[in-house]
Amino acid sequence: MKKISRRSFVRNTAMISAGAMIFPNLIGCKQTKKRPNGKLHIAVIGVGGRGMANWQHCLQEKIVAFCDADPRRAAQAYEKFPKIKQFTDFRVMFDKMADDIDAVVISTPDHTHFPATMAAMELGKHVYVEKPLAHNIWQLRTLRKAAHHYGVVTQMGNQGHASNAIRSIKEWYDADTVGDVREVMAWFNGPHFNPKGYFCKPDKYPPLGEKIPEGVDWNAWLGPAAERPYSHYYLPRFWRSWFDFGTGMLGDWGCHTLDAPFFSLDLGMPKVVECINRTPENTQFLPDNSKLKFHFDARGNKPPVTLTWHDGGQKPENRPEWGMKELPSGGMLMIGDKKTIHTGPRPTDNPRIIMPQEEWDHFKANQPAQTIARVKNENPVTEWIAAIKGEGPMPGSNFDYSTRLTEMILLGVLAQRFNTKIEYDEKNMQITNHPELNQYIKEPVRKGWSYGENLWG
Repeated sequence: MKKISRRSFVRNTAMISAGAMIFPNLIGCKQTKKRPNGKLHIAVIGVGGRGMANWQHCLQEKIVAFCDADPRRAAQAYEKFPKIKQFTDFRVMFDKMADDIDAVVISTPDHTHFPATMAAMELGKHVYVEKPLAHNIWQLRTLRKAAHHYGVVTQMGNQGHASNAIRSIKEWYDADTVGDVREVMAWFNGPHFNPKGYFCKPDKYPPLGEKIPEGVDWNAWLGPAAERPYSHYYLPRFWRSWFDFGTGMLGDWGCHTLDAPFFSLDLGMPKVVECINRTPENTQFLPDNSKLKFHFDARGNKPPVTLTWHDGGQKPENRPEWGMKELPSGGMLMIGDKKTIHTGPRPTDNPRIIMPQEEWDHFKANQPAQTIARVKNENPVTEWIAAIKGEGPMPGSNFDYSTRLTEMILLGVLAQRFNTKIEYDEKNMQITNHPELNQYIKEPVRKGWSYGENLWG
């Protein structure tokens, strides 16, 4: 597997400028053994919710195992496919079925992405993992090392990265259509606290313990997180609200909304992330609303960039040159010195360059040449499967790319969580101005859930 370093990125950017099509390659990747039926044998960890949305794109292959710590969430799949083997703990599944598995789709809560993914990669299994890729920065760095060490095909499920839209946005930028970008604005109107939704505030912090529902494997669901009593305020729906399990609104949507600017501008890691405001103060639970500012240094001939994130109904201040009577509820603006690119919360949501309609119609009919390979069906799961089977290039949101996108986002989550300014030493993976926060760069792990330490010597 080819390592996509900063140097190779610069080389690839030069290739784009020259009009070359870029296909991330599969050199050095593990060759999947041929099954008699020609189909991949896929295991699914996290079966309901996003899991179902993902494994439904795997039905042309053979799903051999379902694993979900909460069978209530998996009930629809279990009823539809009763002959597929069922587990509540992925460690048991791998102990019993490792030889019958080629690849694994992981769609669990954020805090268990890493152990499930590492367990799979250590067995040589290809992995598709929901966003955000991991729960802390050490885990991200370890996943990147592991992808190379074990030679497996990897993909994070930020769906827009497989789209034609995000490729077009980068091509517009690379063709100097918008000029130098020094400012990015992004915003999302959630969270919405609702007992029927995905975010709900408890009666007290921490919530009172409750009886574990029948069939739920609470130990497996907790995974590496510290032990605590079961509560419906954690499982099945509200875990995203808690920083011990989820990563809040920024972790939930940042991998979508910030993907296009991170990809197009080669942003890399911010040197500083500051929380401008957040309400209320609570380091356990996501805020009602917040505003963050990321500061990126110049990259080669690209100028420094500030990226501002708003959530909870906060928005950037509207500007006349954007030509919008009112900013929509969510979106992204890449503000260049020539033009501005606007999208909705995902890069696929009506991407356009802000200009008069007649000029925009002319531009769409005469766009810059396509320099980045497109994905068949624009689907990240089928892109991943094609790469495993040798029928396509390395997925675009492979761990060389997606670990870095997620690292940038998790720095924002830490600044938001502690309502502070973070100064970051990327090389040494350290927060320099608040060393007490470095415990969250690599979080403590419960006994029996430690993975990846061997990759650090």
